[in-house]
Amino acid sequence: MTATEARGAGRVPAQIVDMSWDPITRIIGNLGIYTKIDFANREVVECHSTSSLFRGYSVFMKGKDPRDAGFITSRICGICGDNHTTCSNYAQQMAYGIKPPPLAEHITNLGEAAEYMFDHTIFQDNLVFVDFCEAMVKATNPSVLARAENTPAPRAHLHGKRTIADIMRAFNPFEGDIYKQALKISRTTREMFCLMEGRHVHPSTLYPGGVGTMPQPTTFTDYLSRLINIIDFIKQAVALNDDVFDFFYQALPGYEEVGRRRTLLACWGAFQNPDACDYRYQTMNDWGQKMYVTPGIIVDGELVTNNLIDINLGLRILLGSSYYDDWAGQEPLVTHDPLGNPIDIRHPWNQTTVPVPQKRDFTGNYSWVMSPRWLNPQTGDHLALDTGGGPLARLWSTALNGLVDTPYVKATGHSVHITLPKGEKLPETTLEWTIPPWSNTIERDRARPYFIAYAAAMALHFLEQATTLVHAGDTHTFTDFTVPDEAIGCGFHEAVRGVLSHHLVIKDKKIANYHPYPPTPWNASPRDTYGTPGPYEDAVQGQPIFEENGPDDFKGVDIMRTVRSFDPCLPCGVHMYLGNGHTLTTTHTPTYGAS
Repeated sequence: MTATEARGAGRVPAQIVDMSWDPITRIIGNLGIYTKIDFANREVVECHSTSSLFRGYSVFMKGKDPRDAGFITSRICGICGDNHTTCSNYAQQMAYGIKPPPLAEHITNLGEAAEYMFDHTIFQDNLVFVDFCEAMVKATNPSVLARAENTPAPRAHLHGKRTIADIMRAFNPFEGDIYKQALKISRTTREMFCLMEGRHVHPSTLYPGGVGTMPQPTTFTDYLSRLINIIDFIKQAVALNDDVFDFFYQALPGYEEVGRRRTLLACWGAFQNPDACDYRYQTMNDWGQKMYVTPGIIVDGELVTNNLIDINLGLRILLGSSYYDDWAGQEPLVTHDPLGNPIDIRHPWNQTTVPVPQKRDFTGNYSWVMSPRWLNPQTGDHLALDTGGGPLARLWSTALNGLVDTPYVKATGHSVHITLPKGEKLPETTLEWTIPPWSNTIERDRARPYFIAYAAAMALHFLEQATTLVHAGDTHTFTDFTVPDEAIGCGFHEAVRGVLSHHLVIKDKKIANYHPYPPTPWNASPRDTYGTPGPYEDAVQGQPIFEENGPDDFKGVDIMRTVRSFDPCLPCGVHMYLGNGHTLTTTHTPTYGAS
């Protein structure tokens, strides 16, 4: 079994209604969800996920100078461009055989930590929580809002909201005080990001080999002062989210089934440890396990592997129900990895993108997203892994591995302890995220504020490491290199919403093949070659419906909560290709008086 089993029994005669949402709002890109809903049994009985957005970075990267890859791939996305630059640099550093100085790694980690805090905050508080705010709950579950009005908030002493309904009101769009405060916090975290990576969201100071950031003491104190100013907001956000999500479980028994799927989680690891990481493929397992977010593949709650080499070898890109032609008959570019292991023709190093536009057909092909899968060597199954929206998989893998041990974050084997310092109002606080019993909608959303706290805590550690180096006079931030005639490289990182890998093949000092695989292809993939649904489809199909509205005024809030819990971002998920087009006009804009 590679997907979630069907649920429930004891059904009454079905009342099936086709319902679709295309495009899904409050996300980036064009995602459509097409369902069949049985209103008699209050259940989604069928779901297809489709993307109509078409891009093609893997096509036009060919022939480019590999040193440009980080700048080009940053433009894949207007949300997590820095994650792509960072991952591209990791892949290039492996290909060039270089290791950046430790201070450069700490600066990159600080930039990525700020990005996690920025993106998760604005997505959770200004986009996800619209589905849980007073206005939405009033329109979809008025009985739940009535109960919320009379339910005291258990953590009111931390966040100041007396009832659950008061919290819901605080997240009303454009009016609620938490909604507005989150926007201000996002401005602060974006400033922190720019101190390290120059420009948001396409970094101007990250390069293969290091960074161009000036490592002055004030660079780090400016970052620290902003971080301390938001530290209490981060603590309160965890309490606010816990109160609302615990309430939903109590008010709507069975809500844990919403968006629940078999636990099939993937995390590729984040925050390099410069004391361990040398970017050599041969030692990738060793330094991968020393990352400050531990990589791992988790199946049914068990850790299958945390070995990045095994993870890399198991990657398979299946066409499934997507609009592409097969490349399996072509000559592979890479036959073996540097350790002599054979590389499959469906591995990203060997993938060729051959787009074939066609009419959408839910009995055939219906999406521009391919179907990335991981081949489990123990079972032979091609697993439709998901990222848990990013934070759920990161926290789950780190907790289960039990390897991270810093003054601010400790993994215990079943949980993660996160210690944040005293802020303006709240004392030093240790939060504990514990592995939940389900991989479902609520737990994906709950993990997000905990990972904001995780990123903040790790940022404190990186600040201490960086400041120590600067005070010792070590301000080296770049390692020189030359581009080899031929090489391969791979980068493994975590975009905000989950796993991110870049695979690079260099021939004659040019890019011969380049394939970025962000989180959304994993989450938004359609049914694969074996008929296995993608994670969105699997999570929605079979989930119960709790919305009180009937078919005529149905809003689909339970379905939208599930899809948004994965933090969809479709520009990453698909590829654009313009083919043999023609130039309409060519312009040149002079700057600084140049003609």
